[in-house]
Amino acid sequence: MSITLSKKEMMNRALNSMTINIGKAGINENVIEEIKRQLKANEIVKLRFAKNIANQKEDYLAVIVEKTRSKLVDLRGNVAVIYKKKP
Repeated sequence: MSITLSKKEMMNRALNSMTINIGKAGINENVIEEIKRQLKANEIVKLRFAKNIANQKEDYLAVIVEKTRSKLVDLRGNVAVIYKKKP
C-alpha cells in the first residue's frame, strides 16, 4: 500500500532536508546527478536559486524536474521544493 504525503507533511520534511544552491553558473550534469542522489536518499530536496538567475528559475526547474523525474511541491521566492518517491 503506497502512502502519499500531503503538501503540509512534505513542507515540514523539507525544513530538515538538504538544500542545494544553484548559482549563476546554472545547472549542469553534476548538479543534476547531485539532486538525483539527494532525492534517492531523502525523497525531498530544497533548491535555492541565486538572485541573479531568479528570472530563469522556472526554466531550470522544468529541466530539473524532467531529468530527475521528480515533482515540484512548492516554489516560494527563490526556493523550490521537489519530491520523488523512493522506489
